[in-house]
Amino acid sequence: MHEMSLCREIAELVQDTARREGFRRVRAVRLEIGKLAAVEPEAIRFCFDVATRGGPADGARLEILPIEGRGWCLACSRSIDLDDPLGTCPVCGGGQIQVTGGTQINVKDLEVE
Repeated sequence: MHEMSLCREIAELVQDTARREGFRRVRAVRLEIGKLAAVEPEAIRFCFDVATRGGPADGARLEILPIEGRGWCLACSRSIDLDDPLGTCPVCGGGQIQVTGGTQINVKDLEVE
């Protein structure tokens, strides 16, 4: 389950930021997850609780903000919404789609005290 390794990296990022910025506790973490990022949001929620135990984000609320998938159709040269990286263009039906967005996982911000 790669969600656990992602959450461990997020917990480490939060700890490093807490040391650098001088806050002691995180109340909320806002995480942007692209719809094409190949992660399961519910698995992220579970793993986040485990990965943050004992650190500044222990007990923090996790807010997941979905980012839409985007692609570029090589057949009709249009930017399109994309729910599946192997999907077809809803405009022309072409199957040569280059993914241009929605694969990212970002810590958008932290609510701290």
